Amino acid sequence: MTLQEVRKKYVAFFESQDHALIPSAGLQPENDATTLFTGSGMQPLLPHLLGEKHPKGTRLVNSQKCFRAEDIDEVGDNRHTTFFEMLGNWSLGDYFKKEQLPWFYTFLTKEVGLDPARLYITVFSGDPENNIPADVESVAIWKDLFKKDGIDAHDIELLTEEQGGEQGMQGGRIFYFDAKKNWWSRAGEPQHMPAGEPGGPDSEVFFDFHPELGEKCVIEGYGTYCHPNCDCGRFMEIGNNVFMQYIKKEDGSFEELPQKNIDFGGGLERIVAAKNNDDDVFTIDVFANLIREIETLSNISYKGDQQISFRIIADHVRGAVFMLSDGIMPTNTDAGYVTRRLLRRAIIHLNKLEVGSEALVALSKHVIKAYGDTYTSLAEKKDVIEATLLAEHTKFSSTLKSGLKRFEKIRGDLVSAEDAFVLFTTYGFPIEMTEELAEEKGMKVDMEGFKKKMEDHRKTSRAGAEHKFKGGLADTSAKTTMLHTATHLMLAGLRKYLGDDVHQAGSNITEERTRFDFTHNEKVNRDTLDKVEAYVNEAISAKADVAIEQMPKTEAKEKGVEGSFWEKYPDVVNVYVIKDDHGVVWSQELCGGPHVKNTGDIKGAFTIGTEKASSAGVRRVKATLETV
Repeated sequence: MTLQEVRKKYVAFFESQDHALIPSAGLQPENDATTLFTGSGMQPLLPHLLGEKHPKGTRLVNSQKCFRAEDIDEVGDNRHTTFFEMLGNWSLGDYFKKEQLPWFYTFLTKEVGLDPARLYITVFSGDPENNIPADVESVAIWKDLFKKDGIDAHDIELLTEEQGGEQGMQGGRIFYFDAKKNWWSRAGEPQHMPAGEPGGPDSEVFFDFHPELGEKCVIEGYGTYCHPNCDCGRFMEIGNNVFMQYIKKEDGSFEELPQKNIDFGGGLERIVAAKNNDDDVFTIDVFANLIREIETLSNISYKGDQQISFRIIADHVRGAVFMLSDGIMPTNTDAGYVTRRLLRRAIIHLNKLEVGSEALVALSKHVIKAYGDTYTSLAEKKDVIEATLLAEHTKFSSTLKSGLKRFEKIRGDLVSAEDAFVLFTTYGFPIEMTEELAEEKGMKVDMEGFKKKMEDHRKTSRAGAEHKFKGGLADTSAKTTMLHTATHLMLAGLRKYLGDDVHQAGSNITEERTRFDFTHNEKVNRDTLDKVEAYVNEAISAKADVAIEQMPKTEAKEKGVEGSFWEKYPDVVNVYVIKDDHGVVWSQELCGGPHVKNTGDIKGAFTIGTEKASSAGVRRVKATLETV
């Protein structure tokens, strides 16, 4: 099957179970200062998983664009990618385990056609310290599902990866693992979760690519025996059913959520690889076309040691093309730094294959063709994408050869801080790239010395770290959510009294205050700020409902919906409308939530404090909710 076929089957299957299709969010999360990228399907839906109603109902399905920068160094093996699509279905307080597990099992075995005898399951073994029980309910459901297909599924207590390697699978099919493996929250294990964070046990599904090996690993050195969580590559996780049923309280204990949710995430590329019975994810159709193009350009076959370079190039070009289509342009900081790092790493490996500057654009055309029907912004941004790829290749290639020559002159087993710093500042080598080159030669890099040099460099740079503006919400607590909604009202007030040229230029919201940047060319006097303050407090007093509407982005623009960074949004957008019983619309703006349900839920008097210049043509205000 092709990637497109599996995606369509998944959506159609869950639509037949009364799920509404929702669009993929962008790769840069909105109102989330904890991460640079959208790394899972649940991130854009967090407000709804916490109780906010979704306009499409309580059963949702989609395929979400995701990017995980932490996987960059892993790319080169047969299964890791930076960009990927995550198939997702959600129950917002609707169905739970007894519906979810049979549906996913049916999708895999009947719709996709995977052999159930090659599926293996892991479940949560419990957390006695936090008084959270083992997930015996899921085990019972899985056993019944396998039994209907004539498979006697024994459950085994492995608990940790180490124990799995020591004990083997012992004829089991369902395995209990601890919270390191089978608990899901954005913060990780229960003990790392902050108060107010939701989470819960999960049940993961693995595909066995090499049943002929018995209990042996694909690669020696990963333990005496193999098991589903072994890293040898024989088993590949293809889906994770998260049962979001707990929330951490202020005293550190856990209680069940009043609204229990299903948050499912399935690796689209991995499911396609399982269907095609090939443990190399780079042989699925969307990568195979890229691999063939690299073979043509380099006149080198995809085999042996060259596979690593092929995989890195194919993955990084695909990832960069999607980043560029979402407006994440190459820079030397933050998300744009990752885009640049992807491209420079791809260029280095193209250089190893002796492929020229035409490669990036040629490869990008395959990405756009493969995904253009589903993600229309790729074709819309085609010219920008190609121009940026060519510019980055030209810019980096001019220093690459010189930088590699400089690197080759380094002697001994240590790359000094000075050498690493020069490679970074003069030749544009990201430090991670220098580490990779050093590792290939059995050398180390003086990272502590390099970090010290970089810190000194930043202190003398005009673009120092103290001038950076970290956007989004610090958390999703009640106070932060109140201030978030109040910030929308403040922007509406600023636009009312200063004009329609005012737009958001950045925001950072904590429990204590909102810090908000907006476009305006001159200082805002106190009298105007007082009027804006009064506008917000009047809206709070009006007890206006906060409703979410989904509409095409073009329609939202035509209706005059306020929004900044339009390029970050998908083709269908969420519009938050704050409207009272008298028909007064206090605000209508693009957003990804979370918000209060009614402005009457905002406690305290909204007060604007300081106002000052942030940068050329941009002003900054700080505001709070004062207890009255």
